[in-house]
Amino acid sequence: MNNSRKTTLRNEVDFLVGFPFKSEGYTSDGVRLLRGDNIGQGILTWSDAKKWPTSQREAFVPYELQEGDIVLAMDRPWIDAGLKYASVSRYDLPSLLVQRTARLRGGKNLDTKFLKYVIGSPQFTKYVKYITTGSLVPHISGDQIKDFSVHLPHLNTQKKIAAVLSSLDAKIDCNNRINAELEAMAKTLYDYWFVQFDFPDTNGKPYKSSGGKMVYNATLKREIPEGWCDSSVLAVADLLGGGTPTKKKPEYWDGDIPFFTPTDADGTIFKFSTADYITKEGLKGSSTKLFGKHTVFITARGSVGRLVLAGVDMAMNQSCYALRAKAGISHVFLFFLAKELIHHLQVKSSGSVFDSIVSNDIELTKLAIPKGELIEKFAAVFELAFEKIANNTKENQQLAQLRDWLLPLLMNGQVTIFR
Repeated sequence: MNNSRKTTLRNEVDFLVGFPFKSEGYTSDGVRLLRGDNIGQGILTWSDAKKWPTSQREAFVPYELQEGDIVLAMDRPWIDAGLKYASVSRYDLPSLLVQRTARLRGGKNLDTKFLKYVIGSPQFTKYVKYITTGSLVPHISGDQIKDFSVHLPHLNTQKKIAAVLSSLDAKIDCNNRINAELEAMAKTLYDYWFVQFDFPDTNGKPYKSSGGKMVYNATLKREIPEGWCDSSVLAVADLLGGGTPTKKKPEYWDGDIPFFTPTDADGTIFKFSTADYITKEGLKGSSTKLFGKHTVFITARGSVGRLVLAGVDMAMNQSCYALRAKAGISHVFLFFLAKELIHHLQVKSSGSVFDSIVSNDIELTKLAIPKGELIEKFAAVFELAFEKIANNTKENQQLAQLRDWLLPLLMNGQVTIFR
């Protein structure tokens, strides 16, 4: 890079590793704890965030995150499928940093926005994969991160580069927030109709609140609307498993079929690409299958209980389950019913470690299943919203590819910004 100087992150950043908060101190309401599984590839997700009592917040001020901080996951499973890092926005605050995650802030000679792109550069990703240690639990240390060598241009040049790349990230962030709002709206209506049972009655009024007939269900041990039944999610979907082609046959890998694993569940609803790909030979030579668009994937090990909708046809490994909606059943309804299932399993495991899901958990967990026409009404409202989420996700993927293409050109001076 022209007019740049060689240095290390140790000399340029304010670096901190998170605090080892104890699980017995978690609370249902309080300050969110940023852990490795809350860090995606460029984004933060809070759907399953742990919380710490607000009353104890002052004792952990050094671990409070600030807007613009760069956070980085330091061990498995978050480094298996690519580097997991993100920039903290005002929407992510207040939050506290947890052990095995790192926080980096720029110094007087390193713009924090530019630092984000240093961490996101192919050079840093390659460096992390090279220095990763530990066969059972791969990880990187704080000293290893600080020892990363970097060429820094003048501070003004850093800011210009960051401004160009940030404009792309701003659009990505806008799309992510639209997606989050659309998902939240759909989740609210789902809960209102299918959990609280206040779906529109024949007069358009809330069913349960307006005196709609409720019938006690002995299996669920509660009242449900007349005409509803108790059943597992298999009343509306088929349950399928996956598999992994052998690594001993190179011809099975690096094809054009996306291969979904738990590490691909990064907080987005739809997935259009994955870290690994297999060939048609790999598909035929293993127990995995080709799962169609809108299949719901449930992670059963690793980051347990995460849900993803397949945006394209893809295969899946044995650490996940697939739910394929039956004829006439909306994939959007199935997605939220699966969320309800996961919530039941989490509640059931309260007091023990929720570290895996087996097929019996899915097959034997009973839920309140509505009449088909109500599912159709819900789908009519929100399938278009989920199509918008899918389109935004695809656009974000294209924007990220453009940003990642520009990044090395700007970093090494092949492209110069004049303004």
